[in-house]
Amino acid sequence: MQSKKEQKRFGREKLQRIIEMCITIENRTLDPFLLDVDKIIKVVQEYFPHWEETDELNLDSETIHHLASVIKLQSEWVKNCSTSLYTDPFLLEEKITQASKEEILILFLKAWHPLVELEKLSMNSLVVAMRYWDGLLPIKERWPDLNIQEVAIGTASRDELVKQRVLGDEVFSEELESYWRELKERVEEKGRDGKILYWDFVGADTYEDTVGRAFLTSFLITYGYATLEIHPLEEEIFIKPFEKPNTNILMQQAISIPIAITHENWQKWKRGELN
Repeated sequence: MQSKKEQKRFGREKLQRIIEMCITIENRTLDPFLLDVDKIIKVVQEYFPHWEETDELNLDSETIHHLASVIKLQSEWVKNCSTSLYTDPFLLEEKITQASKEEILILFLKAWHPLVELEKLSMNSLVVAMRYWDGLLPIKERWPDLNIQEVAIGTASRDELVKQRVLGDEVFSEELESYWRELKERVEEKGRDGKILYWDFVGADTYEDTVGRAFLTSFLITYGYATLEIHPLEEEIFIKPFEKPNTNILMQQAISIPIAITHENWQKWKRGELN
């Protein structure tokens, strides 16, 4: 049975080791998730009733202070990974565990790219190549001098830019407000929990219209009309409109979230294969 004096000595030593490890993590030397926060809190709670002296209470508060710094680092790491679409190895392991054999096989076939290829130059190929080069005209005859007319530099009117679809018919701010109202209506009709799948909102009948809608959607998010919710495990991206524009977001540091609006992804969405 340890005496009270020995318990206090062991407690101070444990807290000192905890502080040293936290400082090492704060200096970015160790992974913040190597520290078991729940276990550390139990240690602090265990020895807190024994503290009586001022230096002992100071040591306890210093431990809590450094522990809070480590928790902040863990939070920043999770936030950074979620906003950059980072795929954690443990998340991948969980998804693979949940997937069926058929799903894994389909993914393997889609990602399979053989590394071995056999190419062979035959006599017939050489004959065809020689005939091709013998039949080619000289470069001067193939590439005659082009008669290019110089055009004076001018300005384009707003009507011309609208006609060429560089600008819309409406003022951009009015167009953005109209698009925001459309988002809120779509969420009420087809969304859930005040949000809608990103592709279900930006997707259109043509690929060109889809790109245009994605372009406007990026401004909705930048100017605080809406926000994105990303669920990495389900590979789902939602867009959620605000009831009122959040002007405070313009004062915060922006985080870029790349979303590929490729023709292939658009076709997958049309077939119902993309969220």
